[in-house]
Amino acid sequence: MITVLVRVTHGPEALAATLSALVPAVAAGLIGDAVILAERQDEILEKVADAAGATLVVAQRGSWTEGARAARRDWLLCLDDGDIPQEGWIRVLDRFVALSKPEQGLARMRRRRAGVASALTNLFADSRVRAGDLVHRRVLMNEVRARMPVRLSATIERDPVFG
Repeated sequence: MITVLVRVTHGPEALAATLSALVPAVAAGLIGDAVILAERQDEILEKVADAAGATLVVAQRGSWTEGARAARRDWLLCLDDGDIPQEGWIRVLDRFVALSKPEQGLARMRRRRAGVASALTNLFADSRVRAGDLVHRRVLMNEVRARMPVRLSATIERDPVFG
């Protein structure tokens, strides 16, 4: 099982879109809990988090590290609100978590983007954690240095409403 960390920058509607896309993974037993990362207290975000059974954490600039401290699982899926994993992602992540050692530390879902700059970003991937990454908690807590990310055959897209 994994914990999902969702960084909120677009608001409760984008958060709800991402959380609803994760429901099949909860039913499949892949996702055990979720942590919502917001830059400030927000009553509406608190209600959305509560309704989803998630933990709301106030974290400067949506810090993945703050989310890792609140997570209950060792493997963490980092998402931005409005991110929607595409068909087949549950099987891919479940297999990676089952077969990988913590020392691997980092795996990256493919992100469909347009333009040359986006293609270069995907081609020359670095080991900094970003939305769409599956990362071991020890990497975010600086206990283990991440290797270059494993490229997963799963895809993630942005809901076009939230750009």
